[in-house]
Amino acid sequence: MNNSEIQIQFPRPGEWGEFTLTAIYQDKGGYRPPARYTQDEIPTDHAPAMQAVVASLVGMGEDWQAVQVWARLGKDVLTLAEDGAYTMIDAVSLTVEAVHAETKGRRIFTVSDYPAFILTDPAAVEFFQALHYLYQ
Repeated sequence: MNNSEIQIQFPRPGEWGEFTLTAIYQDKGGYRPPARYTQDEIPTDHAPAMQAVVASLVGMGEDWQAVQVWARLGKDVLTLAEDGAYTMIDAVSLTVEAVHAETKGRRIFTVSDYPAFILTDPAAVEFFQALHYLYQ
């Protein structure tokens, strides 16, 4: 599932109820035109996925507020089994552009800054997988 992502823009930093979600995927012939949704157009069964994204953003604290999020589905999270073996699991990784509440400066945050930006919640993973298959 390489070359695919979901972009989420928040027009009012810190107000998570209003957003535009853009699904961008590559098919066999190249990139397809993006599909855009507002908060009112997202099916209710996908609400848990957006809640997982918002929950991870809230952890940034009050100083930094997300204005744009790039979410990518992959197998980049490892779990350690009792026998010491590592297993790859499906996860959604977030990259977040945020604006500082006081200085208005901008910064990019990744999973290296906030481990909570790795979403393993099954509802979030299913949401991103469903959008991927919808636009193949």
